[in-house]
Amino acid sequence: MQKRSRAVSSNQPGPHQDVSRRVARALAHPLQKPIAAHNQVAFDQADAWLDAQAAPLILDSGCGVGLSTRRLAATFPDHAVIGVDRSEDRLGREHGEPPGNALLMRADLVDFWRLAQRAGWAPSRHYLLYPNPYPKALHLGRRWHGHPVFPTLLALGGRLELRSNWKTYVEEFAQAVAYATGKSPDVAAHDPNGDYLTPFEAKYDHSGQALWRLTVNLERV
Repeated sequence: MQKRSRAVSSNQPGPHQDVSRRVARALAHPLQKPIAAHNQVAFDQADAWLDAQAAPLILDSGCGVGLSTRRLAATFPDHAVIGVDRSEDRLGREHGEPPGNALLMRADLVDFWRLAQRAGWAPSRHYLLYPNPYPKALHLGRRWHGHPVFPTLLALGGRLELRSNWKTYVEEFAQAVAYATGKSPDVAAHDPNGDYLTPFEAKYDHSGQALWRLTVNLERV
């Protein structure tokens, strides 16, 4: 039997009041942190693989054990799907060989996204699938929309899809996207109906938690 999961607990009653200020600062002061050598090597390998695929890109950021990457590759067989996660342990778990149109890479997303933008990557779809949220109010800067790399994430473009079991996180992300781009993301309750993209999605759903999905079509800039 799958272990049940507790709902997110936070000292925030709603979206953080500093979201817009964080985004404004990130827009005004682009991230200048040096790229780590191992992330550059990983990106170069992914870039060469993508070039050889000669297919539209789907990016699965924070792919965990890579099941979502495999499932996206099966759903979109005419796309090249790249899953990226920083954990060697998660990526090393045995779930079978990925399909030929899927690649799993170990790298830090803060560096990987910046390298992807510099290389002109333009994913047709970009997924951020559970969990991130860092629910303590003082950890806003660790959430993607509160991080200095957020403008880079948006600049990659494509159809961005975020899923979470914490509604506040999704509402904050929508607020940040709207502030940065002027676009209004679609935010709605998500019922996977047993068609789970990740183990977290299955665990949260089986625990009776509400799931949320944000989608927005972004311009490549």
